[in-house]
Amino acid sequence: MGNALGCTGLGERLAAAARDGNAAGVRRLLEGNPGLARCAAFGSLNSPLHLAAAKGHHEIAVLLLENGADVNARNIYGQTALMRACRFGHWEVVQTLLVFRCNVSKVDSLSSRTALHLAAAGGHVKCARLLLAGAGGNGSNASSKLVNRADSGGVTALHLAALHGHADCVHLLIDERADVAAPTLPCAASPMASIGAGSTPLHYAAAGGEVKCCQILVSRGADRTAVNCNGWLPVDVAGTWGCHWLEHVLSPKSHLPIPKFPPSAYLSAPLASVLTLARDCGLVLNTTPPEVLDGGADDDGNACAVCLERPCTVAAEVCGHELCVKCALDLCSVIKSYDVPGIVGTIPCPLCRSGIASFRRRVADEAEPDANAGGGCRRGAGDHQALFSPEKKLSTDSDQDATHACCESEDDSSLCH
Repeated sequence: MGNALGCTGLGERLAAAARDGNAAGVRRLLEGNPGLARCAAFGSLNSPLHLAAAKGHHEIAVLLLENGADVNARNIYGQTALMRACRFGHWEVVQTLLVFRCNVSKVDSLSSRTALHLAAAGGHVKCARLLLAGAGGNGSNASSKLVNRADSGGVTALHLAALHGHADCVHLLIDERADVAAPTLPCAASPMASIGAGSTPLHYAAAGGEVKCCQILVSRGADRTAVNCNGWLPVDVAGTWGCHWLEHVLSPKSHLPIPKFPPSAYLSAPLASVLTLARDCGLVLNTTPPEVLDGGADDDGNACAVCLERPCTVAAEVCGHELCVKCALDLCSVIKSYDVPGIVGTIPCPLCRSGIASFRRRVADEAEPDANAGGGCRRGAGDHQALFSPEKKLSTDSDQDATHACCESEDDSSLCH
């Protein structure tokens, strides 16, 4: 009984430290009892990972996941840490969770909404692009299935982005093959009843009152003559919500030209490839001391030209410039894409400004054999988690000759969780 109460007290302390961003306190508690990472608070069942994700503490999220926290754990509302991060737009936490292979398709128990629904409703386009890239790695149609996943009322992420006037999200979702004609279910509860059951994203955009959202939808094929279950056109919904300035865009009889929109600037062609590399190799945080990393800060003149701290582990296609996997992932997550004819979503190289379509491993890492085996691995098989934890790296690998920052071994797949 006393031990149980003691563990409960330590769990509450860990939850408070994770919520408050106290990384030193989290590390200290986990060193004494790593099992605390899997505890959950009473009542809401929010784990320390939920609390860290909701506040945007990505460094603490790494510590928790590395010590066994369940990346797909749910709270009392069926929400995962990914959903909490997406609701508040913490894209770096989303990055971390995706590297640890979280499930982007899980739905909550309130309205069967995914993390993409929450990101779209809040206009968090960086989170949305990460989620779609993460889903794309699970199969050719996985991204399309996620973007068109409807909640219990038939509402998709595109409906929510359009309703709240988030034009960048609307643009990205459509370019990621969101269905502009998807209707909600033929029943609607308040407050959506004032839009009408069976409504398309254009009906929702009409209620939102954002001109650009309506223009993007119409330019990409949304039907201005679509009628919902109330018999309302999108222009009728706009009038009901007092958005009379949309009449020139939504009226079926309007002859005003609709502007043409190029591909979304938030498409990111190389994001899926660098996310896969980060999962295989390990994501090194910005706060990790350079002297702790494989190969040191710059022993071989191999320091990343962007951060000047971590060794280069990936190379850009086609220019060949080399970066560390963390900088490459940040670049693809944050920077807007180039509008290059024939290659949609290329990201500008920070060194030469040429368009990057994908990332690959460094040629040197692919060519050099592993010191402990006859194959083509780049570093010791157990170093993945050490990249996350400087203390563990110092204590376990002090006598090893670690000359590379990233590797892929047959046993690494279990360490990515």
